Amino acid sequence: MSDEPAGSPPEGSGASDPVGNLYKRLKPVNEKRGYFFNRDLDMVFELLAGLLLNKERYGYMCCPCRLASGDREQDRDVICPCDYRAPDVQEYGACYCALYVSQAWNDDTMPHQTVPERRPPERQAW
Repeated sequence: MSDEPAGSPPEGSGASDPVGNLYKRLKPVNEKRGYFFNRDLDMVFELLAGLLLNKERYGYMCCPCRLASGDREQDRDVICPCDYRAPDVQEYGACYCALYVSQAWNDDTMPHQTVPERRPPERQAW
């Protein structure tokens, strides 16, 4: 886990850094809705980089923890924030990839469990 305070982007995430910019854009919007970035900011920035890479590849920010088909309609349910984020955070305190978590999860007042895949097998790209 990162020792940096929650909400502080890692070193080198200045104005010209697309990952840092995405972090700064998404953080306040999601916090207003009760979703927080994982306090492990190194992992958060890796996941955000994956979202940007998928945007380059497919034209949309598909969850970097799942295989995308490249068909926007087929992948609509896993465009971040995915359709499964709300029930995952409600039940487990974190989404499938643990990018988004509850405040209780970040505060260690609830157990950190592995979040099972909710996406139906017929929608998975394998």
